[in-house]
Amino acid sequence: MSVKTVKLGGTASNITVGKVAHGLMTVVGHSEDAMLDDEAVFAAIKAGVDLMPPGVKMFLNSAEFYGPGFSTGNLEVLSRFYEKYPDYADKTFLSVKGATKPGTIIFYALLFLDTVIAALRGTKRVDLFEMARVDPKVPLEEMIQTLVQLKNEGKCDHIGMSECRAETLRKANEIHRIAAVEIEVSLWSYEEEETKKVIATSEELGIPVIAYSGLLTGTINNPSDLAEKDFRRTFDRFQEETMKHNQTILEEIKVIATKKQISLPQLALAWVASRGPHVIPLPGSSKPERVVENCLSCNIELTQEEQDAITDILARNEVQGERYVGGPIKQHLHLWG
Repeated sequence: MSVKTVKLGGTASNITVGKVAHGLMTVVGHSEDAMLDDEAVFAAIKAGVDLMPPGVKMFLNSAEFYGPGFSTGNLEVLSRFYEKYPDYADKTFLSVKGATKPGTIIFYALLFLDTVIAALRGTKRVDLFEMARVDPKVPLEEMIQTLVQLKNEGKCDHIGMSECRAETLRKANEIHRIAAVEIEVSLWSYEEEETKKVIATSEELGIPVIAYSGLLTGTINNPSDLAEKDFRRTFDRFQEETMKHNQTILEEIKVIATKKQISLPQLALAWVASRGPHVIPLPGSSKPERVVENCLSCNIELTQEEQDAITDILARNEVQGERYVGGPIKQHLHLWG
């Protein structure tokens, strides 16, 4: 079965990627004592790339802080992957985000990209660079011009946006064409301002949405299901009472998945993909069979009746818990509006 594809935007409009991307946040595990074996990571990446039709790239999403202690650990794993499988460099489109310190975002962006390039050790170019957040202390034009400077210096090929509002995306695209925008789109997070308006504006501007998703897998039902040092324990949505409440939503959505004879993650991804032809779900997994399942989920068509049923479930059951509350993630990312 073939996979659907999407054209990127801006200066990358000549590049076609698979409809489902592959997130690398977990390539070194959710905690320092749960680092994954290189070969497991390699097999998962290869499984997705090998599904792509000729001329279509697998969209890989990484960051400077996806590693123990918010390090470049994931990029170092990637460098070893490309070193072992050099042919896969041209088969993948690598997006990297960073620059998360408020007030110093311009200086930090310049420093950061050099660090990323060093971590990749010449095995792969940075295809797309995006600042992880929009710093309200820095004029947007100055921020975008900094990205353009890095692009013109040959340190990245294209520029993107992350966690921005619709009006910010529009203004940024007027300064320089944006290749992609990354936001959360999931059954847990589908707000009017942060999600729906960004999706609508990006479609108008011809910019694909890289939709990272808090997937509903049904495998984590309470905090004790997570490793002791798993950083997700600091997230509001992984607290016991919050999870207990949200589990009731999960049970209702499970009924739809069971009736359709697909898994819960497949339903969640198919729903995200259905938000628009330009919306690219961004799951992550270290299991090759799950990566294949993820990629093929874009072929699942949800009927209007099924979509209406999901809308009704979400309307009747308010999701509890913020995306991030407290802990090292919030301290590191400085979640700006």
